[in-house]
Amino acid sequence: MTIQTEPIGSIPRPAVLLQAIAGFDAGTMEREAFDAACDHALADTIARFEATGSPLITDGEQTKPSFATYPLAGLQNLAPDGVVIPFVDGHTRQLPRLTAGPFHYATHAGAYLVAAQAYTERPLKQAVISASAISLIYPQQGLADYPREAFLADLVREAEADMRGALDAGAAVVQIDFTEARLSLKLDPSGGLLRSFIALNNRVLDRFDGEERSRIGVHVCPGGDRDSTHSADIDYALLLPDLFQLHAGRFYLQMASEPDPARVLRIVRDHAGPDQLIFVGVIDPIDPRLETPEQVRDRVLAAAEIIPLDQLGTTDDCGFAPFADDTSTGRDLAFAKIKSRVEGTALAAKKLGL
Repeated sequence: MTIQTEPIGSIPRPAVLLQAIAGFDAGTMEREAFDAACDHALADTIARFEATGSPLITDGEQTKPSFATYPLAGLQNLAPDGVVIPFVDGHTRQLPRLTAGPFHYATHAGAYLVAAQAYTERPLKQAVISASAISLIYPQQGLADYPREAFLADLVREAEADMRGALDAGAAVVQIDFTEARLSLKLDPSGGLLRSFIALNNRVLDRFDGEERSRIGVHVCPGGDRDSTHSADIDYALLLPDLFQLHAGRFYLQMASEPDPARVLRIVRDHAGPDQLIFVGVIDPIDPRLETPEQVRDRVLAAAEIIPLDQLGTTDDCGFAPFADDTSTGRDLAFAKIKSRVEGTALAAKKLGL
């Protein structure tokens, strides 16, 4: 037995790739040159991920426009004026708005996995966006020829295909990004919106068998973009009882930046099922300081006093650059933090006699 450790996913893109993205979007770079820049960034990211010693790696989401909107890129039935997500530092992100049906994904996550497999033999983790996040593109006023229930049926089918495609392509783990979970409690303190999100995501999860769900995890955090958050003021105690109603086998929880992690972990212990693995955040991607392996070790040991060892894992609080244009964290620092997580988790396992 050991303590499992996994990344969340995104890594800051190199400057050359960011320039290529801008050039391609502006029409000043040819497709061949753009693809070459993407391939170079992907190969470099995977090589550097391997060098951290991480037993499970990702593609760093190098070629995704963002963790949330990758399935939508290129669709013609969208308008840009969708739901606005405000962050505490004043900046915002905006989702597109669906203008007509039917709905389908333009890109499925399995394509990113297959591209990454060309550069590594290590087990790969694939992040996917939650069905509940994509549901926010449907306009509140509805669409005359495309009722909401028809949209949700199409969305559930597409979200299943997104996850199943990644599993079938060989993903060791599929991670559902559910960052809107905490945000939903800011929008609707009654919890009704959160519970509707969980019900929708369970419609997708229930299409998988028990073995498959053991390889499917859910990531929640208060957002992490440009060194800011959108819902860190929402108490975990309001989220966790409902969160663990999700029919998933793995949960990735922001914890390194939490003011009182022991309190939160006791709530986790009281609500998690015996077959659900708990990956505790021990690295804060927003903090510019590099955590030492010893700091990580101590965070793991503190968590091990509350969470049963056979359910405990470690992770990062969030991705390091969930949106392609986020350069608030340096690429070198991101990999150094990941290395500290891997080494610190190993130190904790040794201390615990595992």
